[in-house]
Amino acid sequence: MDQFQHIDVQAAHDLMESAQAHMLDIRDPQSFAVAHASQAFHLTNDTINQFMQEADFEEPILVMCYHGISSQGAAQYLVNQGFEQVYSVDGGFEAWHRANLPVETN
Repeated sequence: MDQFQHIDVQAAHDLMESAQAHMLDIRDPQSFAVAHASQAFHLTNDTINQFMQEADFEEPILVMCYHGISSQGAAQYLVNQGFEQVYSVDGGFEAWHRANLPVETN
């Protein structure tokens, strides 16, 4: 795959439930700390090297931001790094939250 794919929040949740998909949340630290999708990894400039070293490049990657815009650039970056199945979550965390999908709070 040379480009990321789009996925809606329900399909993203279903993929996380049925496969070894990883949710990456690229929002700012304060927003992530308030609430994030269950089992999401906070991907930042400080954590990207750790993620790249530990990740399985063949497992699906879901990228979430606030509204589904910034995640597209991050998703394309991950494709360019060699990840095979990368999805940008349409509507981002706002859509995830409105759909009453599982969240974690700190």
